[in-house]
Amino acid sequence: RKDEIHVTTPLGTDIRFTVGDRPITKQDGDASKARTAYARNLIDREIELPAGAIRVAPIEESVVGKIAFPDGIWNGQQVTGLVLTFDAGKVVAMDAASGLEAVKKELSMAGPAGYSFREFALGFNPLLAIPENEPRWIPYYGYGAGVVRLSLGDNSELGGNVRGDYVRWNFFTDATVLVGKMMLVKDGKMLR
Repeated sequence: RKDEIHVTTPLGTDIRFTVGDRPITKQDGDASKARTAYARNLIDREIELPAGAIRVAPIEESVVGKIAFPDGIWNGQQVTGLVLTFDAGKVVAMDAASGLEAVKKELSMAGPAGYSFREFALGFNPLLAIPENEPRWIPYYGYGAGVVRLSLGDNSELGGNVRGDYVRWNFFTDATVLVGKMMLVKDGKMLR
């Protein structure tokens, strides 16, 4: 909880944050009544199946760096080479090789939540692995072992302070994750 989390990718993601005393939700398949007794947020009161991830809303003010996104669809248009830069959990700059106006429009329509870092999630389920051969695809919300999700938008259900009607999940299959000096994931592969 005291250590900084540092996420990097080959495309250029380089983002850091801390979680402090924020609830860390384990999507571990335990749907028992006993589990809900110690729930600290809305997500702790539900279980997604298949299970296999941890999720946390970082301390918003601690989020700094950039996310380089895989090519994708934003506001119905193809976007390539997108990089969002964050300071204190807010988007402060954006650039893209193509489709930047679509990103600006989507985030503008979302309001303040669209410009806010939401969540870090790390998949642990080895049975939801990304296929090694083409076509590669991400099974079920990125809960495959080593998949990182860096999201934008409302994080109130996770115990965060961002409110709004927008959530955008963004998946990274080749990330490296360090917690302090301990490497948990290297190039999308779980180490621990």
